[in-house]
Amino acid sequence: MNLEDAIKNRINYFCNQKGYTLWELYKSSGVPKSTINSLLGTEKTSLPKLPTLLHICEGLGTNLKDFFNDDSFIDIMDDTEDKD
Repeated sequence: MNLEDAIKNRINYFCNQKGYTLWELYKSSGVPKSTINSLLGTEKTSLPKLPTLLHICEGLGTNLKDFFNDDSFIDIMDDTEDKD
């Protein structure tokens, strides 16, 4: 699994746990709607910056440690690395 998909899956997991829609995530996290839509949309996007992910975690009532504490982050691939 690549890193973008793993992050997207975890955000969706926590949203489902809280029963949040994207609108509720936006309201609770303070992260702009366009950023959340970009992260969770179907188009390939860049990885969120750590402060953005921190705000999303806070809005979801979790922390970065619990967010990344998932087997999907084992043997992760980062497709954004330069391929020189």
